[in-house]
Amino acid sequence: MTPAVHQLRPPGDPPDQDDKTASPYGEFPHEHEDLPYKVEVWDSAGEFVELVVAVSVSPAIGYAAYFAATREFPGRAITLRHKTSVISRWTGQAH
Repeated sequence: MTPAVHQLRPPGDPPDQDDKTASPYGEFPHEHEDLPYKVEVWDSAGEFVELVVAVSVSPAIGYAAYFAATREFPGRAITLRHKTSVISRWTGQAH
């Protein structure tokens, strides 16, 4: 079975000139560029990043993923980064 992509548009609507959907944040990052927001889950000792659960160009999506990670891994340290800066840090306090 071959997957197919279908585009629905009103009659008389001109076809897209580009295959990509425009981003509200500007151009898509090039393949060699990193996405600036990262959500990291640290090992149980808090010494190294064990898992990156999300990367995003959007700060809102980055924070949503960070919030979800604090619920998914409540006993672990979690950081939300923008490039090299830590924006928010969950200290891994279990409820």
